[in-house]
Amino acid sequence: MAWDFETEPEFEEQLAWMRHFMKEEIFPLETLGFGYDQLLRVIEPLQTEVKLRGLWAAHLPPSLGGMGFGQVRLGLMHEILGQSALGPVVFGNNAPDSGNAELLAVGIEETGREDQRAQWLQPLLDGKLRSAFSMTEPETAGSDPTLLQTQAVRDGDEYVINGHKWFSSNGSVADFLIVMAVTNPDVHPYQGSSMILVPTDTPGVDIVRDVATMEHPEATFGRFGNHAEIYYRDVRVPASNLIGREGSGFVLAQQRLGPGRIHHCMRWLGQSRRAFDMLCERAVSRTAHGSLLAEKQTIQNWVADSLAEMHAARLMTLHAAWKMDKEGASAARMEIAMIKYYGASVLFNVIDRAIQVHGALGFSCDLPLEHMYRAARAARIYDGPDEVHRQTVARRTLRNYAPHEVPSEHIPTRREAAKRRFAELLSQASADL
Repeated sequence: MAWDFETEPEFEEQLAWMRHFMKEEIFPLETLGFGYDQLLRVIEPLQTEVKLRGLWAAHLPPSLGGMGFGQVRLGLMHEILGQSALGPVVFGNNAPDSGNAELLAVGIEETGREDQRAQWLQPLLDGKLRSAFSMTEPETAGSDPTLLQTQAVRDGDEYVINGHKWFSSNGSVADFLIVMAVTNPDVHPYQGSSMILVPTDTPGVDIVRDVATMEHPEATFGRFGNHAEIYYRDVRVPASNLIGREGSGFVLAQQRLGPGRIHHCMRWLGQSRRAFDMLCERAVSRTAHGSLLAEKQTIQNWVADSLAEMHAARLMTLHAAWKMDKEGASAARMEIAMIKYYGASVLFNVIDRAIQVHGALGFSCDLPLEHMYRAARAARIYDGPDEVHRQTVARRTLRNYAPHEVPSEHIPTRREAAKRRFAELLSQASADL
């Protein structure tokens, strides 16, 4: 089957506008150190402009206020927006809000629970509410969600939630949390977990702290982009806050994570390209030991390797996006897994080379490279660690092979089989001689 990543001329014009908009309007905001509330006020006119261009919340279908672009076009958008952490926020498709909106949309479609659209989904799409996804627990391996310990017990018309979560991104600035909890411990974990909406001001929700990380070593509580630790102690919410059907938590999670991983990978390519541009600019600007850095073989190798790696990652990601558009997320599971771990390594490699070319300047906070480098390390962990995705690829690949006591390519064995198969032809050939 032919692969086609082509987009319409009209959309190419939109992409060109986005590239200019990012550099002229969004990049400068990175240097000003706005707090969360200040940032929201400053970017509001930019968000209005994005909406007028028809590019707001483009990951959702038109019926939900989005543009229904499909994964290939969304991927091309995220490649541009991912150059800055502020890009997705300005365009209304930042994590975790974008993925949470998709979860709500899928749940509403399954159950027809329109009250959730008015109360949660539409305000989230309009940027009037913020959300967090609360699944990871400190006591269990995040790479194995079947080990979830948080419980949600049905009590009449309510769920009572008890558990301990952390790394709930944006939890300390969120208006509501989507909590993944065990609702039926007596069945297989894949059928026993559910997702439930929990307003952050519900009694029993204790947002303990924002966890300091490599990306933000000084964790100021309530900062956008932080990762909260949260206790749920006898938290009561209406049963109508259930997303989708009870027991559908894992199915919903996969529907959320598939597109999200593609968007992550394309955003990483945007970051990689920005670092690559800094690498090349420095190489043609700086002289050392009698010649430009660009004339050193090592630097030339870094430029060539970085460009090849980025090109390979881009094609792999667009192919995964194309397959999702054509056949759905489940059919593209192996392609999505490959781009996740490969794209993360490309991101890290390119930023590392760019820092090395800049020397002490790259290590300093006078360039964005040092922060990009710290943030890039998380790419190998969130949305599933690299090792899990490699395992997925290996297992699915190895299913296509059968064991052979004698290797199928064993030449002596193949020679004997060929002699038997072509005995008559060999006999004729010998007679002719």
